[in-house]
Amino acid sequence: MSDERSRSAQAILAIPLFEELLSELEATAVNQAVYANPTDHEARQAHLAQVKAIRDLRSRIEVLAKADQSTGRRQAPA
Repeated sequence: MSDERSRSAQAILAIPLFEELLSELEATAVNQAVYANPTDHEARQAHLAQVKAIRDLRSRIEVLAKADQSTGRRQAPA
């Protein structure tokens, strides 16, 4: 994984608006799932899929941001 990708991911995470937007999208999807008609399983499933996608995106960006910290920076033992 390139250092450029890692730096780009770190830059994305440093944008407060990005986290705010993801949090709002996630909260909206959770609320829509909670308040969906109890018999509308398709709608509930779709809203929960949105939550999972948002969490997966956030997690993937965090992994990319930490990539250069965990690889290629270790020194061989003396």
